[in-house]
Amino acid sequence: MSLPSFDRERFEEARARIVASVHRTPLLPSHYLSERIGVPVYLKCENLQKTGAFKVRGALHRLLRLSDEERERGVVTISAGNHAQAVAWAARTAGVKAVVVMPEHASRTKVAASKEYGAEVILHGDAKAAFERAFALAEERGMRFVHPFDDEEVVAGHGSCGLEILEDLPDVGSIVVPVGGGGLIAGIAAVSAVVRPGVRVWGVEPVGADAMHRSLQKGEAVHLDRVSTVADGLAAPMAGVLNHALVAAYARGVVLVEDEEIISAMRVLLERTKLLVEPAGAAGMAAVLTGRIELSEDAPVAVVLSGGNVDLPLLARLFAEPS
Repeated sequence: MSLPSFDRERFEEARARIVASVHRTPLLPSHYLSERIGVPVYLKCENLQKTGAFKVRGALHRLLRLSDEERERGVVTISAGNHAQAVAWAARTAGVKAVVVMPEHASRTKVAASKEYGAEVILHGDAKAAFERAFALAEERGMRFVHPFDDEEVVAGHGSCGLEILEDLPDVGSIVVPVGGGGLIAGIAAVSAVVRPGVRVWGVEPVGADAMHRSLQKGEAVHLDRVSTVADGLAAPMAGVLNHALVAAYARGVVLVEDEEIISAMRVLLERTKLLVEPAGAAGMAAVLTGRIELSEDAPVAVVLSGGNVDLPLLARLFAEPS
């Protein structure tokens, strides 16, 4: 596909629309991780963002860009959890009705939070079936479908995360980003390309949900027949078409990590930095800890901790297992 225009002005305008409503999350240095990895390590704490994940950046920006007619009709979306909460929160903030379709196995904590933010929540099938149900509901009810990642306005909103990193850490050499459908890495890679082209942006996926990795190998966005990973926030059954195009154009690549490595990274982050992240949020750290990414020897790395919405019972089970 031909790439849409994403210049610095577009990203700055997107940030200006949402800046009053979302957090500018901290970018924290870690002496322990820096010593262990061999380069300065900084953690972009989107686990401390509104609703507990980066998703509010793109969701709010998308809803603020609706036409008056679309706002009146309301929106429907699909999500395993973080985007569901983000759209529910953003819809309440923007005064828009929201319906969220979630897979039946979705985290009950995330389901409850989405309801508490005011969305109508429908549980349906697996991720693929939930997508189909959301599309059908949008048609049946005449509502605007808000894609969780394959949308220009969502990507523009997520670019604000990249702007903050580039401003707070001017000498950053690499940015490591967890990848589900690809909305966050698309925004960060595209804004880095126009603001500081020398920065290396890397994506990280679980082995059991490697849609973007396969898409880059095939040269087009692919759908997966099934996904299997502890990182439900990265379990999108496909890579976004727009997201794939932006990642292919502007990112260095996507590496894969095992679920066990993600859990180990969660443990390291909690024990050594006192930061609680969900499995999806720890994927980037897992890749750095295992040496999967070639880092610049003389420049810091910023690792995006994309979310912190982990069920306490799940956390107990994960940490009860031998490391």
